Amino acid sequence: MGTLLAHIRLTRPANIITAMADILAGAAVSGAVFLLLEEGSRLFWGDLGWLLLATIGLYGGGVAFNDVFDAGLDKLERPERPIPSGQATVKSAAWMAFLLLLGGIVAAFQVDFTAGLLAVLVALFAVLYDAWGKHQRIFGPINMGLCRAGNLFLGMTLISDAIREYWYIGWVPLVYVAAITMVSRGEVHGKNKSALYGGLFLYVAVVVFIGTLAFLRENYWWETLPFLLLLTYFIFPPLVKALKSQEPALIGKSVKAAVLALILVNASLAAAFSGWWVALIILLLLPVSLLLARVFAVT
Repeated sequence: MGTLLAHIRLTRPANIITAMADILAGAAVSGAVFLLLEEGSRLFWGDLGWLLLATIGLYGGGVAFNDVFDAGLDKLERPERPIPSGQATVKSAAWMAFLLLLGGIVAAFQVDFTAGLLAVLVALFAVLYDAWGKHQRIFGPINMGLCRAGNLFLGMTLISDAIREYWYIGWVPLVYVAAITMVSRGEVHGKNKSALYGGLFLYVAVVVFIGTLAFLRENYWWETLPFLLLLTYFIFPPLVKALKSQEPALIGKSVKAAVLALILVNASLAAAFSGWWVALIILLLLPVSLLLARVFAVT
């Protein structure tokens, strides 16, 4: 039982919930949520289920590979993690991560070729980040952001040509996750003021961008505003505290809040394109993620 729990810890269950929110937001942006409500929409519900399974595999496998590649470093910096603590082996973790990624890809191909191809790209970007990208000052944050953008696009594959029409929405998860990645570099040693300010600037850019999208769509401006305000409340106070002290513990709390707030980013996008009720459904994932975050590590 202990070994099983250790391997589950490697997948960051609380974070997987945020990845599921990506799929739902993609469905909202594409307009697929309205088709899901129509009579005879079994096929769409089935496809949505496959995409949710796909993102569980892709995200779980991607973060598990992160611990595989960091096994040596974690012995020094995070000895409590499953692999350095001896609760899981590098071999068993790598096999689990590979099978999760493979399962995610197979699940995506059940929807269509585009979804399958996107899943392959997300898996490749995830492994690239784990093995090399995270050590690159500039490309690392972009690399991680591309994984999330691809995940959002997966949700859009429910509607043909939706990605072509709404490709620019991919900038939201890309920029937001790039900001988280920048800020997270101070989790162990602290003293990364320039990265913290960079993350602050990018967070503001994301909030302004989503707000502008909602304003341009007129009918959804007031429906989006409450979710944007909640997002602002969730991410900025912890980051301001981290900026003042630059202590690793506070930076870690800021990163944790920002990761969980991905659900709020997705809810805000959903509100801007499909209305408050879709955003509220996505928001219901937040307490689930927060509950799991009490048991499992987020960062």
